[in-house]
Amino acid sequence: MFGGGGMNPRKMKQMMKQMGIDVTELDAEEVVIKTADEELVFTDAQVTRMDAQGQETYQIVGEPETRELGAGDEGGDDAAADADAGIPEDDIEIVAQRAGASKDEAREALEAEGGDLAAAIARLE
Repeated sequence: MFGGGGMNPRKMKQMMKQMGIDVTELDAEEVVIKTADEELVFTDAQVTRMDAQGQETYQIVGEPETRELGAGDEGGDDAAADADAGIPEDDIEIVAQRAGASKDEAREALEAEGGDLAAAIARLE
């Protein structure tokens, strides 16, 4: 469990307990770390939680699978619904009202313009 540079793991655990550090192994099925442009997915990872003076630290040991954001969504119809959920309904209504277009046209324009209200309105005018 611990790689204390040749130190006996039992002795290491005992020393950590004396210093007030509580170590717990978690039975995690999956760990996902989301960054700005990708997800790191650990499926068979060993997860350890250390609690030292009220501060919790998690250690993940394993090989992650890298995937693009949103690539892990399951189901074809749900993926389309998730894409719509990324654009607030208020934005759709504003664009539809300002451009004199339907909500569907406003949604398509917002999606095409990456959520930019002004560009979506200009696109529809």
